[in-house]
Amino acid sequence: MSSLHLKELFPSKFSFIIFVGYIFLFVNQGILVTASQQSDNNYNYNIVTVVLLTEVLKLMVSSLLYCRENSATNLVTEIVTNKNVLILYFIPAFLYCLYNNLAFWNLSSFDPTTYYLLLQLRVVITGILFQVIFKKILSRTQWISLLILTLGCMMKQINFPINSIPISDSVKKATSVSLGLDAIFIFTQIICSCLAGVYNEYLLKNRGASVNIFVQNVFMYLDSIVCNVLILILNGTVIQAFTYENIAKVFTYKVLLVMINNAAIGIITSFFLKTLNSILKTFASALELIFTALLSYLLFDIPIYVNTVLSIGTVLLATFLYSQNPVHNPPKPTSVDKEKLLQIEEV
Repeated sequence: MSSLHLKELFPSKFSFIIFVGYIFLFVNQGILVTASQQSDNNYNYNIVTVVLLTEVLKLMVSSLLYCRENSATNLVTEIVTNKNVLILYFIPAFLYCLYNNLAFWNLSSFDPTTYYLLLQLRVVITGILFQVIFKKILSRTQWISLLILTLGCMMKQINFPINSIPISDSVKKATSVSLGLDAIFIFTQIICSCLAGVYNEYLLKNRGASVNIFVQNVFMYLDSIVCNVLILILNGTVIQAFTYENIAKVFTYKVLLVMINNAAIGIITSFFLKTLNSILKTFASALELIFTALLSYLLFDIPIYVNTVLSIGTVLLATFLYSQNPVHNPPKPTSVDKEKLLQIEEV
């Protein structure tokens, strides 16, 4: 009988720790954000301010982690020497920025169920983009597992049985997709998310393989800050985001925990893409649904419905199937790696 091939999925103990840590931090993020809400499910702090300050925190943490074994002068030298990689990081930074802004637009255009159902298409699109960017063809088993995973994620958003509750015209949102502007925006958002993740992996493993991972994180967060500030300037809301009132509301323990956890997510995601791959990342994101549902039930008394149970079963099936034939996408060997390999061969 087939079993879960952990050694095939995780080439080292470190990669397994990264996988578990990634899921833990994302599940924790959902719980922390929920805990930071008021009783009416709104936030008493400015979300844009928190997002920008979190990017600054990520930049500071990445810089400090690099400077543990290197000097600040070396960091500046690395940035100047690898300025071409710094420029390339504007691509995922801009895509993530566009994704976040489109999310607000699309949530105002679609009802939550339709919105999250459509977002699950990112599993399949990630597979397509992975093939194109890395020039690797996924096997039939890998594609079947991805399709089952997509189905499992979609099940989570479907209510059983369907309740036909009338929606007033004043708050009516799209519950189906037609080939109009809204459809273009939602599919653009999905592509932005997938392309940013896969291209980020490409930079970590290929174009920037020789650059220290913490320096690459510095590139990512520098570019992300620039992109977000430019969007705020274009929207005319940059001053509003940094008023004393909005900044003061950030310094409460609940909001600070959200920011710290989010910063940890940023760091661990880079290690995830460096040691594993963006295909396995879609499975990690799906497994988050299971743990989030269970913890939400235990902590916030949010009920678990039939759709959640079916979703959990389907996601576990997809994960098991994928483990039988996982994707392997190791980083490109650097000059240092090649020297070590030659030394081993000589011995």
